[in-house]
This record gives sequence, C-alpha cells and structure tokens, in this order.
Amino acid sequence: MPEDARNVLVVTKDKKISSMIRAMLVEPLFSLCVSEDFNDARRKCVDQSFSIIIVDYGEGEGSDFAIDISSSLSAVLLLAPLSNFDQISYRVECYGIITMTKPFDQFYFYNMIKAAIAFQYKMALMSSQTTRLKVKMDEIKILSRAKMLLMQELSLTEEEAHHWIEKEAMNRGEKKLEIANEIVKKYG
Repeated sequence: MPEDARNVLVVTKDKKISSMIRAMLVEPLFSLCVSEDFNDARRKCVDQSFSIIIVDYGEGEGSDFAIDISSSLSAVLLLAPLSNFDQISYRVECYGIITMTKPFDQFYFYNMIKAAIAFQYKMALMSSQTTRLKVKMDEIKILSRAKMLLMQELSLTEEEAHHWIEKEAMNRGEKKLEIANEIVKKYG
C-alpha cells in the first residue's frame, strides 16, 4: 500500500452498501477493510489505525459504535436513513461525526470522503501540535523545578539559577533540560 493511501474501515451488514463503497474507494488511493460485525470492527480499530471509518446506522447500533470510536483520530462517517437523518445527525454531531444520508449517489459520497480526508488531516495536525506543546510544557516544568531547587539549596535568585543552568549546559555541551534533570535527581 502506498504511503499516501488512506486506510478505510467500512462497518456494515448491507452487502449492497459495502460493494458500492468498494467500487468507489479503490486502490492505490484507498486501502479498504470491511467488517459486518461491530465487535470485529472494534478489534480492528485497536489493531490498526484508519483514516476514515464509515459506519452504517443499520438498526441503530451503528450510532453507538460511531460514538464509541469518535475519540480516535479517524474521521467517522455515519450512514443514516433519510427518514430520521436529522435526529441521528443531531445526536452524533457533537462527537465530531459526519452524518450522511443513505442511499447516496457517487458525487455526494465522493464529496463527503473529501471532507473526511480534510477533517482527518486537520485532526492529525492538531494532535501533533498538542503533543509538541505537551512536551514543551513538561520541559518548562522540569526547568522551573530545577531552578527552584537551586534557589533553595544554593540560595540563588531565580535569575542566578537560570544563568547557572545555562552556563553549566554550555560548559558541558549538553542541553539545559539534561542539566535540569540532573539537578532534580540530585536535590529533588
């Protein structure tokens, strides 16, 4: 599978829907996995990451499954019957689930897939930024703790403790975080 291919999980018991989707989402752009059972689909979601998960509402259990997996980084599309589309859509939209009516035509489905790809890309980007910010905040906490310990143990001011860590890092050719970790181990 090419690196830019999208992993797609389709969860439906309806053979007609799965064959329509299989005909529209073809390799090499998409790698398709179809499951007829929600428990099997849950296992697949644990074992593998999917860019897009398409869930058939079925008899109602599809919306519960979609809500369960909505916390993943996957874009989740829920295929809902036109007869109660508004009710279903209102229930799941707060989970970030994209709802589309069934039956659907190719043009409509294609546009929803494009929206799901854009949504999933944005989610991955935001997750990456959040991770970077968390790492940076953890570094700041360690540096602050090290400065506080230096202030307590060596009777330095905050500015002096900051310069002490910077000077030590420069003298040893190490990062300030490494020096801060040593200070925390030594005095913490």
